[in-house]
Amino acid sequence: MNWMPYAQVYDPLKVGSIDGTDPDPHDRAIIRALDSEYEPDKNVKGKSDRTIFVARLYRQTKEDSVVEEFSKYGPIRRFRLIRDIVTGSSKGYAFIEYEKKEAANQAYHYANNLIIDGRRIFVDFECGRKLPGWKPRRLGGGFGGKKESGQLRFGGRDRPFRKPLPVPVKKK
Repeated sequence: MNWMPYAQVYDPLKVGSIDGTDPDPHDRAIIRALDSEYEPDKNVKGKSDRTIFVARLYRQTKEDSVVEEFSKYGPIRRFRLIRDIVTGSSKGYAFIEYEKKEAANQAYHYANNLIIDGRRIFVDFECGRKLPGWKPRRLGGGFGGKKESGQLRFGGRDRPFRKPLPVPVKKK
């Protein structure tokens, strides 16, 4: 068995499993993700291998403080704090594209669990264009958080798959 602690291709059925081996969907979010169609936004600019995803930001955090903190790893080419389209308030996550791939790798390794405005943040690479088959949380996909059944999602950076236990095979 070719086991990996992180998902290489996004399959909602496997990602919704603790060890990546579940044969059947166990909650409605996984069924919704399996039934949904998703194409990454073609209008998103930049290179996905230089783009990091920053989550769990305090909603009142200003763009300047995030840019200041992440510019320590290298020159930033593009920064986008995601805002609610109606109210204009922050949704608590952002995308940062660096000039160089090495800077994105530095931010990925060293900025995770950094505290900004009293909140511990989460940093990962952008999955939408980088991980084949990716489905966002609004369609039942994603890696984190509790779903309708209370089952935690696994396969991502902060909750990797657990190694499956070997099951002894009984001969008849």
